Amino acid sequence: MAGTYSNLLYHLVFSTKNRIPLISARIQAPLYEYIGGIVRGEDGILLEIGGMPDHLHLLARLKPAKSVAEMLNRIKAKSSKWLNAEHMDLRKFGWQEGYSAFSISESQVPPVRRYLRNQADHHRRYSYQDELLTLLKKHRITFDERFIWR
Repeated sequence: MAGTYSNLLYHLVFSTKNRIPLISARIQAPLYEYIGGIVRGEDGILLEIGGMPDHLHLLARLKPAKSVAEMLNRIKAKSSKWLNAEHMDLRKFGWQEGYSAFSISESQVPPVRRYLRNQADHHRRYSYQDELLTLLKKHRITFDERFIWR
């Protein structure tokens, strides 16, 4: 049987440049739809998206032909270009340089979806910084906190 079969699921997290809260309620839904279109255009599936004014979480199924870095580069470049052209009247929009990517198993899709849908409730108790540090530690990713917030 020929073919390539995969189920590559990723929880992706990235912030606005300098964590400036630029994702207003007015642009949130159109931005989420636009990012979904970018992912579909790259042959992926956006399963869930959630976030706050200063960062986003994506749960996506990506094809193995494109690296996570390549996908994030395209998502961030295309969405920031679109936001600047369509929605940013007073300030230039940009994403942070880096990102966090966590692979998850199919069994974790439902809880991650709930987590992304409930970002507003979650962030009443935890800051973005605390959230990201917790995710990095949970996934056993080595980092130097002196450089993580630059």
